[in-house]
Amino acid sequence: MMVEGLEDLAIDPPRRRRRRPRLWRFVVLVLAGAYFLIPMYAGLRFAFSDNAGGYSLYALKAIPSQVGFTDAFVLSLKLAAVTLVLTLVLMVPTTIYVHLRLPRMRRVMEFITILPIVIPPIVLILGVLRAAPLWLKASPYLLSLVYVILSMPFVYRSLDSGLAAIDLKTLVEASRSLGGNWVKTLWRVVLPNLRAGLLSAAVLTIALVLGEFTMASLDLWTTVPVWIYQFQQTDGHIATMVSMLSLIGTWLLITVIVSLDRSESRRARRRTGA
Repeated sequence: MMVEGLEDLAIDPPRRRRRRPRLWRFVVLVLAGAYFLIPMYAGLRFAFSDNAGGYSLYALKAIPSQVGFTDAFVLSLKLAAVTLVLTLVLMVPTTIYVHLRLPRMRRVMEFITILPIVIPPIVLILGVLRAAPLWLKASPYLLSLVYVILSMPFVYRSLDSGLAAIDLKTLVEASRSLGGNWVKTLWRVVLPNLRAGLLSAAVLTIALVLGEFTMASLDLWTTVPVWIYQFQQTDGHIATMVSMLSLIGTWLLITVIVSLDRSESRRARRRTGA
């Protein structure tokens, strides 16, 4: 009997230790959900309300017909697409080259890529507007060049984490020994294994461009955040509705990209298992 009691005492503490983290996880999840969902609920409630105190779909139906919204939305999408292409073209080969040829420079790259977080965006855009030529100032794609710098810290860390998770040197050497040139090695070997890092970098870049306000406002181009700020003085319900839709749309985009990555990973595991 005493042995059984001792066994129970020896088994119970680990069980209790296992239950405590689950409770704390649940509490943290509830607090985080409340932190994000309560303001979102308040915004949606205000957007769907009318002046009489009831609820209406007026703000949602009136968005496409508002002056300047379509142009601002199209411009934001163009800037996001150009910024994403430029960022990946610049950062993917650079990060791969640093991992392969200059591993000691990784700390230097981390320091360089953290500078856009330290430097305020208003200082960055004012310096660019002074130094940029007139023909570039007249183009909205000057913002894309600046957005590349802003997104660099997030993109580099996403790619750096993805490359650190694979044996890059072995993959490249195997591809080169089989006769593949650098372009084929990059396209057929490295990028498929870097899919998760690329998707993370793409999501962060698109979210940053679609939500950036300061630089677009100082450069005098009307993107969606600038349009929301300007239109808020005319109709707060419509402006709040656009803000909520842009937030929900960004979340849906992230969810779709993550789901595609997971489904592709499951397919790859099934093929490997088969």
